[in-house]
Amino acid sequence: MPRLTREQIERAIDVMGSRLDLDRRDLQGLDLSGLNLEGAILVGSNLFKADLSGANLRGANLNAANLSSVNLRQADLSRGHLFEAHLLKADLRDADLREADLSRAELIGVDLEGAHLEGTNLKRADLNMANLKRANLWRARLEKTTLSAASLEGADLDAANLRGANLVGADLGDAKLRGADLNTADLSEARLVGADLSGASLKGAILSGADLSGANLSEADLEEADLVGANLASASVQNVRYWRTRYDERTQWPDGFDHAFANGLIREE
Repeated sequence: MPRLTREQIERAIDVMGSRLDLDRRDLQGLDLSGLNLEGAILVGSNLFKADLSGANLRGANLNAANLSSVNLRQADLSRGHLFEAHLLKADLRDADLREADLSRAELIGVDLEGAHLEGTNLKRADLNMANLKRANLWRARLEKTTLSAASLEGADLDAANLRGANLVGADLGDAKLRGADLNTADLSEARLVGADLSGASLKGAILSGADLSGANLSEADLEEADLVGANLASASVQNVRYWRTRYDERTQWPDGFDHAFANGLIREE
């Protein structure tokens, strides 16, 4: 099937309007910036290195599409379908992905700085080394999502579901995680300096070697969490729930906190 041009796609939009069918088409490298592709069908299409900056892709079906190295800056992908889509090193800065389905999507090295991801489904997606600085992930679904070595500085993850997520070595400095579900998440060696984890659930979470200095952990649940080698210096730990919470001689505690007499803490030898 011959490759389409921008002019052909624009004419098709004029004739067909929304829900343009571009299923499995070769669109790599095309300049599609600013186009109205709301509701378009792009299942399995090849958009490698295409320019979709500022495009309207609300509700578009991009399941299993190749969007690697695509420019989607400030694009509207809200309520879009991107199940198992490939977005390696894509530029999604300031993009709107609210309530989109990105479950099992490949997002390694993607740039989502300042993006809107409120209520987005990122379950089991791979965001290894992704840039999510100042992104809004309020109530996002991130169960068993890979976020290892990702940058989430200043991100809003309030009420997000991060159950079982891989956050090894991630940077969550000054992130908002109020009321977030981090049960069984792996935060080994993660940076959580100044993060707000008040009311968060961290049951069974691995925080070994994590830097929680200056973090707010008030009202957090640390049942069976691993704090071996963690740094909690200057952290706020008012009304934290400990039960079978593990620590060792390397664990650093806030000034004035007498861990030797805290109920529910278990020292690892």
